[in-house]
Amino acid sequence: MCLAVPVQVVELLDDDQALVEADGVRKAISLALVDDVAVGDYVILHVGYALQRLDVDEAERTLALFRELAATPPDAAP
Repeated sequence: MCLAVPVQVVELLDDDQALVEADGVRKAISLALVDDVAVGDYVILHVGYALQRLDVDEAERTLALFRELAATPPDAAP
């Protein structure tokens, strides 16, 4: 199974690179597969590459679900 995560672009770098952030974690990624990305945009990140831009509301809903999942005890009933 593959997992792609919404991240926010905090800085555009040289050579189709960007600095992104998710929950305080920052990482340099490639923007080679996505056009017209600006600081403040959300992108879907998979294996170091942005795959597409993402609507702010959708990104925030998805991140909220990830946080909720992370806070759920492993023995909690589904």
